Amino acid sequence: MLDIKITRTASPKAKPQDESKLGFGKIFSDHMFVMDYTAGQGWHDARIVPYGPFQIDPATTVLHYAQEIFEGMKAYRTADGTIQLFRPDCNAKRMQDSADRLCIPTIPEEDYIQAVKAIVDVDRDWVPHADGASLYIRPFVFATDVGLGVHASHHYTFCIICSPSGAYYAEGINPVRIYVEDDYIRAAPGLTGFTKCGGNYAASIKAGELAEEQGYAQVLWLDGVEKKYVEEVGSMNIMFKIDGKVYTAATVGTVLPGVTRRSCIELLKDWGYEVIEGKLAIADVMKAAQEGKLEEVFGTGTAAVVSPVKELVWKGEHAYIGDGKIGPVTQKLYDTMTGMQWGRLPDTKGWIVPVEKVY
Repeated sequence: MLDIKITRTASPKAKPQDESKLGFGKIFSDHMFVMDYTAGQGWHDARIVPYGPFQIDPATTVLHYAQEIFEGMKAYRTADGTIQLFRPDCNAKRMQDSADRLCIPTIPEEDYIQAVKAIVDVDRDWVPHADGASLYIRPFVFATDVGLGVHASHHYTFCIICSPSGAYYAEGINPVRIYVEDDYIRAAPGLTGFTKCGGNYAASIKAGELAEEQGYAQVLWLDGVEKKYVEEVGSMNIMFKIDGKVYTAATVGTVLPGVTRRSCIELLKDWGYEVIEGKLAIADVMKAAQEGKLEEVFGTGTAAVVSPVKELVWKGEHAYIGDGKIGPVTQKLYDTMTGMQWGRLPDTKGWIVPVEKVY
């Protein structure tokens, strides 16, 4: 168990008065969790301190060789004021997998969850009260050795910052248009596609900008070898309901194992749907659309929970899904997941972890 030292801010920030205008990732709470790693000593000096900048040397390893990883999760306030997390153990395990691939020392699951609960507890007044709003939690680790040379660092910093964020669908759930990218690739076997590291996202920006210029909200990535099979969308996993069955790419090294993806699959199976995790050719998706069998398409991720798709375009060919509105299965997933997260529905899966008031 971590011995967390707490230094509270002497200058609390003014909290947003209008929670309908929080946006995403622009406002940050009063404190942050920090812990250091030193080779031979391990993780040490766990602490919660006032939110503020890091002072780093220009030759700090992370700036030159991008040895870093991160996570994304949320804290939710229920109607009775309880603060709760959604499957934090999954985020802890995924961060361990990311760390292993990037040669970063892993953080024990129990320490990760304790750290998250501690910072959320200290800044619990920052968890929004508005319907659909939440406290976004960003844990991250970065290498802090000073000096040039490509090798694993001997020193690291683990930090958690929190950002009150508005409802993703403030004006209702609007299905989006997706551009299928078949020039650039996001990941290939043996690389870092299954991790949450900044390099994956940096490499995706170019295609995202090009798609946005053409009026599309997201990029659907194909596999990096044959550029034939669907993988994931931007910062989300993606699922296709074709002729009654749900298809999604397998998380076998090139696709991020999303916590929301995993949860949706469990719910779909509970409801009797056949979920097929494997290779799905984009050509088959387009054919299914032509035959009227592409019933629903939706992305899954922490920010939106589910994001319905109304149109795909690939090589100039358009696939229109349903009648341009959110489909019934997508809606049921959204209602069930958010119902559990905000305490409107009972947690029948054991996914909810309350944040007790300790500090």
